[in-house]
Amino acid sequence: MASDAAQKTILKLILSLPSPVLRAMSGGGVVYKGGRTLDPRFQFFAHAAKKLPPMSSVSPAEAVAGSAKGLAAVQGPLEPGVRTESLSIEGPNGAIPARAYRPENQDSNAPLIVYAHMGGGVIGDLETCNAFCSILARIVRTAVISVDYRLAPDHKFPAGLEDVLAAYRWARDNAGRFGAAAVPPAIGGDSMGGNFAAIIAQELQRKGEPQPAAQILIYPAVDVASETASMTTYADAYPLTRATMDWFMGHYMGADADPADPRLSPDKTLDLTGLAPAIIATAGFDPLVDQGEAYAKRLQAAGGPVLYRCYDSLAHGFTAFTGAIPAADGACREIAGLVRETFERA
Repeated sequence: MASDAAQKTILKLILSLPSPVLRAMSGGGVVYKGGRTLDPRFQFFAHAAKKLPPMSSVSPAEAVAGSAKGLAAVQGPLEPGVRTESLSIEGPNGAIPARAYRPENQDSNAPLIVYAHMGGGVIGDLETCNAFCSILARIVRTAVISVDYRLAPDHKFPAGLEDVLAAYRWARDNAGRFGAAAVPPAIGGDSMGGNFAAIIAQELQRKGEPQPAAQILIYPAVDVASETASMTTYADAYPLTRATMDWFMGHYMGADADPADPRLSPDKTLDLTGLAPAIIATAGFDPLVDQGEAYAKRLQAAGGPVLYRCYDSLAHGFTAFTGAIPAADGACREIAGLVRETFERA
């Protein structure tokens, strides 16, 4: 059996083939849905995934191991000039592992960024967003702290959210240690991490604490019981299907959890005035695309500064595909540029 390195090399060679060849290898033809055309490399992965058992059919432990192996093959390398440091943050239920990213040309006037990885609250770890956090650090020229929060089903809602909130408050108190500006950090995340980030901005407001420098919401889940059109149009999209979302929520939410609770579904909060400036990015081929766009519009209507981008040809989870899909890598760099722009406007 080929080694992981050999498999990665073979995969890179396949993905460098011309788009028509890749599409021919991936079921043939162009994947066109809801007015959008899927990136041929995402089409290749979606076609290959059909031969694997769906996540909704395996145990959480199997899903954690399988997704970690799969993402290791597609994630890009750490950005040059970015160094990392392992951290342990005191949380509500013991130590929370975390990782700091520091760029060599850090801007001491830029706020710190606290980041939460994707994974439905059930899978994922610090490696899931390793490449993307290093892109943020290098392009925004600031320190990033990635949080390894507790996961369901062993730790159901709100355990993971509470860990990220505790890590945010710790980072706010320790910004100087990381060479960042003495202002509240930005809070960010993708998918479930984006859910946490949106909730934390609201929670800080509810508690009368200062707003984050920004909220960075990448294909965020802002309504766990959403019934928008994209939930149907892209119900079978790769890698996030509607069945997978139901599987995630089945493990994440306890029996007494209410999907309308704003600490589960931040879009259920009626008043969004006074929240942090937002950078919101969605993926076209994603059941969550409509809710991310709608939340951006609501924040804007409430008077908040919002920079919104939809990457029509990409799929959910694209921040983890920077080593395999050039368009995903480009999107991640553009998002980091929007964060930098937001910081410079402040």
